[in-house]
Amino acid sequence: MRSSPAVVAVSGVKNSGKTTLIEGMLPHLAAAGLSVAVVKHDGHTFLPDVPGTDTGRFLAAGAMGAAIFDGEKFQLVKRQAVDEAALIAQFPQADLVLLEGFKHSSRPKLEVVRGGNSSTPVCDPATLLALVTDLPLPAPPGVPVLPLGDPAAAAAAVLEYVKGGREHG
Repeated sequence: MRSSPAVVAVSGVKNSGKTTLIEGMLPHLAAAGLSVAVVKHDGHTFLPDVPGTDTGRFLAAGAMGAAIFDGEKFQLVKRQAVDEAALIAQFPQADLVLLEGFKHSSRPKLEVVRGGNSSTPVCDPATLLALVTDLPLPAPPGVPVLPLGDPAAAAAAVLEYVKGGREHG
């Protein structure tokens, strides 16, 4: 594929369905043979571990970081500033890194617009790989409109981009 992971953002306003879309796309991307990582931006402070667990207790007591691991996975929490580029770099073995959020970034993206939550796209049209919506919205020229309830179609659009079948912006 590539020497570094392809990066695609799944963007939209809060509660538009970004997590649900990513969750639905992941099995399709895995079935297509892609190794996929996800980086989520949280606009608020998040709890890195359940309060009362050992690592949660260490952090609450003032540790600058804590790590936990088993035979197949690990979690590392550090108190330091970081951006998405540094987190993407943590997944050099991935074929694709999906970013959740990042609606104002210049990254190629799927934008989710869900009726009852939002009514118009908010992302720069030049960054759109596809518009994913349940509304009858016009899309910029060359940008497909995909049904919100069809993660396979969204995964196919991302797969086409990753494999170089479609130019972006």
